[in-house]
Amino acid sequence: MTKIIICVCGAGTMGSGIAQAAAQAGFYTLLYDPVSKVLDNAKSGIDKNLQRLVDKEKISKDEKEIILQRINFLDDIQFCQADVFIEAIVEKIDIKINLFNQLAELNHSECVFATNTSSLSVSAIAKKVQRPERVIGMHFFNPATIMKLVEVVSTSFTNTQTTKMIVELAKAMGKTPVLCKDAPGFIVNHVARPYYIESLRLSEEGISNFEAIDRLLEATGFKMGPFHLMDLIGNDVNYAVSCSVYDQMGNPERLKPSYIQEEKVKAGKLGKKTGEGYFAYQP
Repeated sequence: MTKIIICVCGAGTMGSGIAQAAAQAGFYTLLYDPVSKVLDNAKSGIDKNLQRLVDKEKISKDEKEIILQRINFLDDIQFCQADVFIEAIVEKIDIKINLFNQLAELNHSECVFATNTSSLSVSAIAKKVQRPERVIGMHFFNPATIMKLVEVVSTSFTNTQTTKMIVELAKAMGKTPVLCKDAPGFIVNHVARPYYIESLRLSEEGISNFEAIDRLLEATGFKMGPFHLMDLIGNDVNYAVSCSVYDQMGNPERLKPSYIQEEKVKAGKLGKKTGEGYFAYQP
């Protein structure tokens, strides 16, 4: 399995995390992003992450160098040739479709296209990609280097060979794959919406504040309260998922996205990655 080549498209937080996880698992990995600065940041970030593992004596210095050597950073799509493509780019269907079709022209007909979308319809992407039977969802969770869960999302187009390959790939990367059919929010983001939205509603109505809600929910057993978790995920990402699920479910009032989070996004207060969200963070 480790002989296959993986190409991760999009070198942001999620994409670089997936690329690092793949390389740590022994896969030769391409990390593509058309923006050189984003690639530079990804390379620096991966190096720092691996150095932390060295400092904690979880890997050796030699292992760190071997892992880094498995990753090839690319800003030219013409060099993106692989067996499995995992896209982690902007959450816009047309852009994802265009990327996959570009890659389809450059690669063999058996390569697999996996989208890391957290809530967009995988079916809507697949039906406009050449040979839609090789399109599937492979939804990692942040941070991708640590979180074990991967949702493997099949559509009515997806063939069994594609599903089997992605399940095996997830396992080879040390992940726990969970199979599900294409549906709004899949499993986790569908179930998680009330956790975020009801907490935001309590704040909207002045019943409690961010810190108190987080502290109370953590005291009941949740590892992280909703506001710290939204800041970790990124308010832009979390809000986009809420809007997507809300629209796909027919706009039920109980799932209506919060104006508080919308204002955070408009103000650029996206959470840990910008230094401020519901809480302030040290750079």
